[in-house]
Amino acid sequence: MSGPQSGILAPLPPAARYLTFSLLQGADARGALRRIAAEVDGEQAVLGIGASLASALGRHVEGLTTFPSFDAAAVELPNTPAALWLWLRGEDRAALMQRERQIEALLADTFVLEHSLEGFLHRGGRDLTGYEDGTENPQGDDAAAAAIVAEDVATLAGSSFVAVQQWLHDFKRFDAMPKSMQDRVIGRERESNEELDDASECAHVKRTAQENFSPEAFVLRRSMAWIEGERAGLQFVAFGASFAPFEAQLKRMSGAEDGIVDGLFRFTRPLTGAYFWCPPMRAGAPDLRQLGV
Repeated sequence: MSGPQSGILAPLPPAARYLTFSLLQGADARGALRRIAAEVDGEQAVLGIGASLASALGRHVEGLTTFPSFDAAAVELPNTPAALWLWLRGEDRAALMQRERQIEALLADTFVLEHSLEGFLHRGGRDLTGYEDGTENPQGDDAAAAAIVAEDVATLAGSSFVAVQQWLHDFKRFDAMPKSMQDRVIGRERESNEELDDASECAHVKRTAQENFSPEAFVLRRSMAWIEGERAGLQFVAFGASFAPFEAQLKRMSGAEDGIVDGLFRFTRPLTGAYFWCPPMRAGAPDLRQLGV
């Protein structure tokens, strides 16, 4: 029986590490993928495959593509593709760091660790600005429907597509805003999380209201806070049964749809942007048959 990687639908862990790898030129990834598949349980470690890796293996995964660019976007949307993505989930920061080192060594003959980012759960799921993240996340069966490819899609059933962006906050700019303006930019009152009736058209809540797209654009957000020295922000992670809902939201946020830029860009910006396919689990390991592995 195949099923999704359980970490996708599970509650956020206290701590996490996000790893992205590039493929060494000319390397055959099949052996390394077999090794990493034996280490990925889908819960404590979630695995994602980039389009470049599928292409290097001479395979095509339906729906897997590269991060989008919109000609009419009014803000910069970095495209930072990678061959392999791992979301390590747990409770102990040191244990996760040791796990990362083990994985890096396991893949060293084939993949290069390009970026590692430590994430953590802040105030039950709030952004470092204090606002709740993922308020309108679908729940239960709706979450699975939004994040996981349905069983009637035989070749991809149980898999998921994930969009990943590292957002860097400018806290000086954020703190310079009056509290009322901060709320209007988000579209919610910070502590109560109540949606504002008089939120501006650029408010993040209005820009990304998932039910206001046609078709509806529901994704399952699994974002976490990050801090590196004096820099900090949000590691945005959104799982979907396809990339279409995320792209609809991003197009509107960037102003490419109607010229109105999401208020978030007043104090934060993405540093990265990448797409990955998260294969289903089969017999306790990621099912990589779509990749010929």
